[in-house]
Amino acid sequence: MGLRVLLWGRGVSALGDGLWFTTWALFFTRVLGLPPTAVGVGMAVAGAAGLVAAVPLGALADRFDPRPVLVAITVVRGLAMASYLAVDGTWSFLAATVTFTAPANGGNAVRTALITGLVPDNAARVRALARQRVAQHVGYAVGAGLGALVLAADDPSAYALAITGNAVTFGVLAVSVLAVGKPSTGPTPRARVMLRDRPYLAVVATTSVLSLCWAMLSTGLPLWLSRSTHLPLALGGAVVVLSSAGIAVFQVPFARFARTPAQAARTAVRSGVVLAASCALLATTAGGSGATGIALVVAAAVLHVVGELGYVAANWGLSVGLMRDDARGAYQGVNEAATATVQLFGPAVFTVAVGGSGVVGGSGAGGWLAVAAVFLAAVAPVPALTAWAARTRTPAFASNSTR
Repeated sequence: MGLRVLLWGRGVSALGDGLWFTTWALFFTRVLGLPPTAVGVGMAVAGAAGLVAAVPLGALADRFDPRPVLVAITVVRGLAMASYLAVDGTWSFLAATVTFTAPANGGNAVRTALITGLVPDNAARVRALARQRVAQHVGYAVGAGLGALVLAADDPSAYALAITGNAVTFGVLAVSVLAVGKPSTGPTPRARVMLRDRPYLAVVATTSVLSLCWAMLSTGLPLWLSRSTHLPLALGGAVVVLSSAGIAVFQVPFARFARTPAQAARTAVRSGVVLAASCALLATTAGGSGATGIALVVAAAVLHVVGELGYVAANWGLSVGLMRDDARGAYQGVNEAATATVQLFGPAVFTVAVGGSGVVGGSGAGGWLAVAAVFLAAVAPVPALTAWAARTRTPAFASNSTR
């Protein structure tokens, strides 16, 4: 019952996320009148604060019940969202943005710790996380649709209504967390025990590189379509819709490929190969046009969806399966921080690789091949690193993780 309530709460809050992330750029620049440079710097500062906060917030969930910690984070972010209605300059914008964004990664870590504390079996944990992600994407899609209506109205009152609605969704999430039963607990370790777990750190550091796949769609593909092909720009939006639909339908089934760490490691390798193949296929569309070019981009998008589904499942299987169960929050905080670090630099990677004149023949095709090589290099050591990590767990865990 608790997981079902949390799932609905996550879906509602994701609706608010979709509404906000569809409209924030124009709200900041058109309604608040902030310079784009100030907005960019503010978002960067807030993102950096989120990296620093992820592990301490996760550790709080280990020391205390993760439910009140997650409720506190959610309430703080909801109030910060509401405070955008009172922003009247750069400094108040920065204060609201840091307060809203900095706890986000930590909140994800605490929520994962809560879910894994409610579900004892590793395979069931991965499946529960997959269900949460499906609810997130469905809610996000609905919110993005509402955001499109706000953009069409392009009126200050419409933006204010969107901000108010998003703040309310945080309240719904907080109430849903309160309805969840108390998770299992164990002896509270020192948070730094996670920092000494070099095998775990190595696994999450390498697999987090695969999260470049998100910037690949949000940054790389639009730049590529506009600068290096003669294909319609709307194709980028169609690919996003295809990706969201694929995640909603197949994320839960893909959870079966990451029931154990060893299985998750193999899935990570396959995902890296598939994402690399997607990049290579996009490279062939340089200067492309017509039905053939569209077909190649759609085929690359299908490979991208498969790679993303596998990466996300593998990330759960490894980050959850290899963590110490008495330090769930701290371990998930590290995992969130690693992923967020890659995401921080992801747009720059694709802007340099495919957004400019390119590195081969002025087309940018070589940039896609370079990113493909990064995917392949990242996943190559994952099975060996996972085996190393499994050997350093308890004997019972090691035997289970290598099945």
